[in-house]
Amino acid sequence: MELAAGKWDDGIQRGAAASFALHAIAILLLLLLLPKAEPPLPLPDDGLSVEIVPQAVESLKMPEPVKAPLPEEAKPEAAKPEAQPAAPVASNPPAAAMPSAAPITLPVPKPAEFVEARQLFSDKVLADPRSRRAREALRGLAGSERNLQLCDLEALEQVRRAQPAMAPDALAPYAMAAEKVSGNRVEVKGGAFRSKRKWYNIQFKCELDAGSGKIVSFAFLVGDAIPQGEWQEHNLVADDGAADQ
Repeated sequence: MELAAGKWDDGIQRGAAASFALHAIAILLLLLLLPKAEPPLPLPDDGLSVEIVPQAVESLKMPEPVKAPLPEEAKPEAAKPEAQPAAPVASNPPAAAMPSAAPITLPVPKPAEFVEARQLFSDKVLADPRSRRAREALRGLAGSERNLQLCDLEALEQVRRAQPAMAPDALAPYAMAAEKVSGNRVEVKGGAFRSKRKWYNIQFKCELDAGSGKIVSFAFLVGDAIPQGEWQEHNLVADDGAADQ
């Protein structure tokens, strides 16, 4: 048995050596049969050499900024027609039309109203001793002339009391328009009275008692100053001395 085992080991060793030899031979044959690698072809020499030279920092120039064209230089582009938006459909019903406003009419200024005398002064003026000549003149008058002169006297005193700044000293009841005397009523629409060498328009209404001949009611209205250019036309003078010349 020992002899048989020794022979077995020798056989294995010989087989292994033979297998190794066969593999080595096969590898050599494969190397011989492969194509030989050709050496790389040399690059063609065109005789140009390139050298990179670093540029100095100082020589670098920043590119100039591009200036935008001024508004007047810019060419206007043709406006492209824009699609008109569709008109919105009104969902609410149209509002009721507002009623037209009535034209505004300015109020017409009321004419100046006459001032009703609350107190009469003609009797008191005539009772003054300084009015002796006036009393004598009235005695020589009768009827409508006396009534007119007495109403003139009342008018001067009413203006003096109503406007203390004035000093009326003469009155012409027919200066601008003729007076109207009817019985015991006297109406003057175009009279003029003098105050401090100026003439002013005046209107008045006077009523007298038929029995006593005294004034029982009086109303008057003082107007504007009469321009001096109209004085001569209406026989108005600045003072009594000028009238006597």
